[in-house]
Amino acid sequence: MDRSIIYKKIPDALLLWYHRCKRDLPWREDTEPYHIWLSEIMLQQTRVEAVKGYYARFLKVLPTIESLANADDELLHKLWEGLGYYSRVRNLKKAAQMVMQKYDGVFPAQYTQVRELPGIGEYTAGAICSIAFSQPIPAVDGNVLRVISRLTDDDTPIDLPAYKKTVKEALQRVYPKEAGEFTQALMELGATVCGPNREPDCPGCPCKGFCLGYANGREKCLPVKKPKKTRRIEARTVFILRCGDCYALEKRPNNGLLADLWQFPNVQGKLELEDALSFVSNAGLRPTQVHRQLERKHIFTHIVWQMRGIYLTVKNKNQSYVWMTSQQINTQAALPTAFRQFWEEAENV
Repeated sequence: MDRSIIYKKIPDALLLWYHRCKRDLPWREDTEPYHIWLSEIMLQQTRVEAVKGYYARFLKVLPTIESLANADDELLHKLWEGLGYYSRVRNLKKAAQMVMQKYDGVFPAQYTQVRELPGIGEYTAGAICSIAFSQPIPAVDGNVLRVISRLTDDDTPIDLPAYKKTVKEALQRVYPKEAGEFTQALMELGATVCGPNREPDCPGCPCKGFCLGYANGREKCLPVKKPKKTRRIEARTVFILRCGDCYALEKRPNNGLLADLWQFPNVQGKLELEDALSFVSNAGLRPTQVHRQLERKHIFTHIVWQMRGIYLTVKNKNQSYVWMTSQQINTQAALPTAFRQFWEEAENV
């Protein structure tokens, strides 16, 4: 079967299925551009179930683009705490400020204007324009590429830019008038029936009657991806230092990995206890009790941190760190997951 015919069959099959089977998700309750934009940014590299609570809390505190544009950075980081990829929320604020300044607070409807906003790439711009403004602009991400590679039995690596361009152009030619629903139907199929990291549910797929991958018995072999680069491994020692009812924190640099977020004091390498105590003493602190040591790991896109957390009570504070109570840490300091995993164990010390 010609692949162009496959593309032509997709809209009708998916729209009927989507109306019957779509999940009840909070960002599908309306087509407000701010809501669609926020949800799409949050859903990048993040599971749907994890996003639901963050989405509701974020909109409760910052219900409008104007409130987002004027939000304090510490508040933004706290609202985002645990979602990771914090550059997303920083770009949200920058884009909101641009909307206020350039478009008088009204989210732009033209694709080229949306695409110019900080933090918005081709996929997110397509999602916003199709879902919020009913424009026939494809939103092509990994889920959609996986679906198309199986439907067309195509073993071209889906992470090649040329393949993504081909798929986007082919979808553009068959987009129905129900643009927003079709975009969401493609997303839904790729997230559920034809989902990642598991066998596709071909018997339950609305496209099984014309899926070439299924017909040829190759659905489990697809999609094909280029080999991943090996992540660099870094060892770190993290100090959870307590003095009275306060803990030592410090701000990370305002650029680079985990920029401008809070962290526990830490150094490269896994220090043995004697060296760790020397580090704390040299920082002008007097350690009085070692409570425990924990081994943890955190995986970034290109780096793996192998981490040793050392919990210590110290007799005095210094001015190199900011000393916060548990309540202040929980309500004011945005700790990225790499360090928050040690904070979650602090109550057991």
